[in-house]
Amino acid sequence: MPKLEPLSEAPEETERFWTRHLRREIQFLLDLGVLGGAFALAYLLRFDFSIPAQELRHGLTQWPFVVLVQFSALVIGGVYSFIWRYIGMAEVMTFVRAALYSAVPMLVMRFVLPDALKAWRIPISVTLMGTVLAFGGVLALRVLRRGVYERYERHHRSSERAETRANGKRHRVLFVGAGQAGLMAVREIVGQSRTDLEVIGFVDDDPRKKGSVIYGTKVLGSTDELEKLVADHKVDRAVITMAHAPREVLSGLLATFRRLGVSVQIMPALYEILEGRVNVSRFREVQIEDLLGRDAVKLDEREIRTFLTGSTVMVTGAGGSIGSELARQLARFSPGRLVLVERAEGALFEIDRELRALWPELEIRAVVTDITDDDSVRAMLALHSPQVILHAAAHKHVSLMEQNPVEAIRNNSLGSYRLGQLAGEAGVETFVMISTDKAVRPTSVMGASKRLAEILLQGLEGKYPTRFSTVRFGNVLGSSGSVIPIFREQIQHGGPVTVTDPEMVRYFMTIPEASQLVLQAAAMGSGGEIFLLDMGEPVRIVDLAREMIRLAGFEPDKDIEIVFTGRRPGEKLVEELNYRSE
Repeated sequence: MPKLEPLSEAPEETERFWTRHLRREIQFLLDLGVLGGAFALAYLLRFDFSIPAQELRHGLTQWPFVVLVQFSALVIGGVYSFIWRYIGMAEVMTFVRAALYSAVPMLVMRFVLPDALKAWRIPISVTLMGTVLAFGGVLALRVLRRGVYERYERHHRSSERAETRANGKRHRVLFVGAGQAGLMAVREIVGQSRTDLEVIGFVDDDPRKKGSVIYGTKVLGSTDELEKLVADHKVDRAVITMAHAPREVLSGLLATFRRLGVSVQIMPALYEILEGRVNVSRFREVQIEDLLGRDAVKLDEREIRTFLTGSTVMVTGAGGSIGSELARQLARFSPGRLVLVERAEGALFEIDRELRALWPELEIRAVVTDITDDDSVRAMLALHSPQVILHAAAHKHVSLMEQNPVEAIRNNSLGSYRLGQLAGEAGVETFVMISTDKAVRPTSVMGASKRLAEILLQGLEGKYPTRFSTVRFGNVLGSSGSVIPIFREQIQHGGPVTVTDPEMVRYFMTIPEASQLVLQAAAMGSGGEIFLLDMGEPVRIVDLAREMIRLAGFEPDKDIEIVFTGRRPGEKLVEELNYRSE
């Protein structure tokens, strides 16, 4: 039988272990040297470099004690817990706190020790000067170390970039927006040696920033000077880093860069970066969602987390575009159990599998059922006892419901009403239904069925302990059957792009926004309300089509034709968000 040898670390792992610990030991020794030297220098300064014999004896007695106190203050203050390469203003405060931790006990000793122990009474001037010199010295030591490291890194990156430049073309990039997002992006690019991006500078409309230098990158001018800057600096790529830029500004920038032959990308949203979907420097193409024309919805996450954490939450229509996004958003708030209800087995399977992979610790139950089946719903509520129901299940396609009016009423109106009744009987605490702006002065069967559902649910308020609320919003960008995926598919096939009427306008919001609004309504609703989002200005559908064609790299009415097909039964030219009486 072969002899089993004990497992050992790989040589390179052992080497990294000892190198890491050796560096820490060297840092300790350097700090001790600085602390000791600072105390000696403070004594020399106190006595003008001519220390009397008795004071010298006192100083030598106090020396190891002071160094020990100051070193302990560095440890207790947390100086050794952060990485020296990333030292900044926040870390400087750690040194200030450590300095106070060491100075206070020595000052107290100066005043409370009796004459018999006067050898331990450190002069106030020595304490103050020594503290400043000691902690300023250990901070300077780290700043010097970081400076040497960054100089080496810059030289190393310059060599690699020269190699990259010799091997292929580098893109000369202009950043639009010299704010925090732009700084993050430039810092990320500058920190990468092997990249095909060469940062030329910033463009910003704030006149106070013009000529300033941000992380080694200059603000060259404003957006009014783009044509000159692109020509002078041979820019071939632009990155927009302005957070929540209005639709008009983004559209204008896209048109300008398109005319100048510069490709445009946009920095991903901060939530995409924080969730790990993309890196700061992983810029993406501008999408139609970026041209929404208003600030994105911001959640009151503290209120929602307090409301949802530990609760059993049920989502109906969990396989749909809104329902599935609702489930994703809910998972972030650590519900006690997430119950996914859907009658389309395939869609339910996909969202169930996705959530289990992303949130393995979350208890998830996938239920295949129809909300219009009373017996099934009653059994489901008894089994899972949800505290919160978010009701997203509905038929929403206007033209299909015009052809199937009975099904629209059965599912959207009566199904929602019966689900609400059974939820009330089961003691559900909060019930939120998703409605639509088409329910306002409806001209379609779908809109009328949702308006009837709103009225029926409001009628349930007060009959049960359940709080019944409704959330009403406009078109959702990217949801199944919406114009965005339809236009995108038509563009991919070379057109034509079909628009019903040149004057048709709609309110738009993103799928995450719609889902977040539902969560916010669930947390803040007291019962009987209809919540709606300030949707900004409505967008003409034909303008949306033209912008999507341009984003795809084509020219509308030249490369891809736009065809007007006429309004379908039940469609309005202009949607409304509320009645005047609401």
